[in-house]
Amino acid sequence: MTSTTEDSRTETRDGHHVEATEREARAVAEAARETGWERPSFAKGLYLGDFDIDLIHPQPRANAEDEARGEEFLERLRIVLKGMDAAVIEREDRIPDDYVAALAEVGAFGMKIPREYGGLGLTMSSYGKALMLVGSVHASLGALLSAHQSIGVPEPVKLVGTEEQKREFLPRCAAGAISAFLLTEPDVGSDPARMATTATPTPDGSAYLLDGVKLWTTNGVVAELLVVMARVPAHEGGRGGITAFVVESSTTGITVERRNSFMGLKGLENGLTRLDQVRVPAENRLGREGEGLKIALTTLNAGRLSIPAMCAAAGKWSLKIAREWSATRVQWGRPVGEHAAVAQKIAFIAATTFALEAMTELATRLADAGSKDIRIEAALAKLWSSEMAWRIADELVQIRGGRGYETAASLAARGERAVPVEQLLRDMRINRVFEGSTEIMHLLIAREAVDAHLKAAGALADQDASLEDKARAAAGASGFYAKWLPRLVAGRGDVPTAYAEFGSLAHHLRFVERSSRKLARQTFYGMSRWQARLEYRQVFLGRVVDIGAELFAMAASCTRAELLRQDDPARGQAAFQLADAFCDQSRLRVEALFDALWSNTDDVDTRLAKGVLAGDYAWLEDGILDPSEGTGPWIAPWPSGPSEARSVWRSMR
Repeated sequence: MTSTTEDSRTETRDGHHVEATEREARAVAEAARETGWERPSFAKGLYLGDFDIDLIHPQPRANAEDEARGEEFLERLRIVLKGMDAAVIEREDRIPDDYVAALAEVGAFGMKIPREYGGLGLTMSSYGKALMLVGSVHASLGALLSAHQSIGVPEPVKLVGTEEQKREFLPRCAAGAISAFLLTEPDVGSDPARMATTATPTPDGSAYLLDGVKLWTTNGVVAELLVVMARVPAHEGGRGGITAFVVESSTTGITVERRNSFMGLKGLENGLTRLDQVRVPAENRLGREGEGLKIALTTLNAGRLSIPAMCAAAGKWSLKIAREWSATRVQWGRPVGEHAAVAQKIAFIAATTFALEAMTELATRLADAGSKDIRIEAALAKLWSSEMAWRIADELVQIRGGRGYETAASLAARGERAVPVEQLLRDMRINRVFEGSTEIMHLLIAREAVDAHLKAAGALADQDASLEDKARAAAGASGFYAKWLPRLVAGRGDVPTAYAEFGSLAHHLRFVERSSRKLARQTFYGMSRWQARLEYRQVFLGRVVDIGAELFAMAASCTRAELLRQDDPARGQAAFQLADAFCDQSRLRVEALFDALWSNTDDVDTRLAKGVLAGDYAWLEDGILDPSEGTGPWIAPWPSGPSEARSVWRSMR
């Protein structure tokens, strides 16, 4: 065991494992946050009881030229995609090279890259529509393109890269040089304080030597360019810390040791990559030392919007299949869609799909406009869409019955339509884990949602603060709450004529406004009750976040319906019906979440879980066999050093 000079973190090199205390982990995460709010945020206001609909209505629109360029590209992309067979990808667990070449030829790898660097320079709205189209063919095609552009080399280089870096890397990426993002490690997921990969500066300062192992590197098996996160030790002339680098995958010392396989996303080129004394020029560092996590989080602000787009596509396809099947399949003398039990599922799929598209479209339009801070909006869109798309897929399996559980290949083999519903369920499941699991997203969003309270409470929210500091903080907090709490008593939601411009949807917006103030009050009650211990009430905070997500979805649906009504009255009328149905369904979920804030089994569950972990109920596991026993450790050790494996990296160009 050796102790670093940087802090009290300990490292063990036998298993390439880094330990970090809870305080250190929080400090690393907090340092990576963007703490300023220079631009307004609609979603942040929802959690503070400030429902400012003017921030999202009327929704911003792209200029005519950008819109036309986007539509022209989508038409070219549609033609290319029609020549692709999803069954081939599913059967061979590979995206054919000629599919990748066709996507590169049409410019799909440069959708978000500015035109001056060889890309298409599409708006986020057009990019989202393109991912919906691509994802409807096969989810792995969407993952390939989004991992490359949303979290791979193009986005961070575009955001923080030097002009030289932009001119060197962006044209290559636009032309089809696939990129990947290497952050996760075998023993490090959402806790970057334990990152073990190192980047040691050379004595002359001209380069860094990277050592470590990265897991679940989407696109890593085929990528030409990598964004690698590594810890630079504190050194003379540099502060060190987690830092981002652009790395050529052909560099000596990089070995893709294996290609991982998953329950879904067949064709996903995801692997485990070893770096051993990989020399990276200093000019390939993105930003300054220690800014890596901040760069990653900034990249994800817009990057996370790829998942909502593909979830919306899944909803659209599910609705089509549910409609066509339920009108054809007859049971007890009627199409199954006319039976109430199935009709309820169809209504849920239709209404939720409308909301999925509405939330995606609103978030991407806000991103394009650039006048709002969308970090919470993007996070909420990712969180909510991944959960709801999974529910839609599950309901579609139920509607299809046995045929929903049967593979498309099996259906086709006996002469029926090859409908890959079970594949949808497998593919959608990962979205609840990708780019921040639901549980991590709850914590990230909750941290932003309670930020105003933490700033106001000061030392009250610090469990290590002295009694004297807490007393001073209490005096300061009283001034903030004396001004803030009275504003939560009444608002526009209490006025029967408020939001009249939304017609039949006005009462839903009044509900959102009232619920926003109620949510703020409930959060305050939680802060008052638990103070510094609030961060440990993760299930409570998760419900707070989920309420805000539902309110955001309701507001997005209502404003989207009004936008469609203005553009096309006939379609607008149907949109109003969909938005109305969605809001009715969402209101029930909101009310249940409010009830569960204070009426729940959280404490019982916590005690029970502790007992389970202590082995108190191990007898309950008697009577079964565990086929995984003896197959290996829970987490394999991955010590530093040269690779003993043959690289499975392959070029797709």
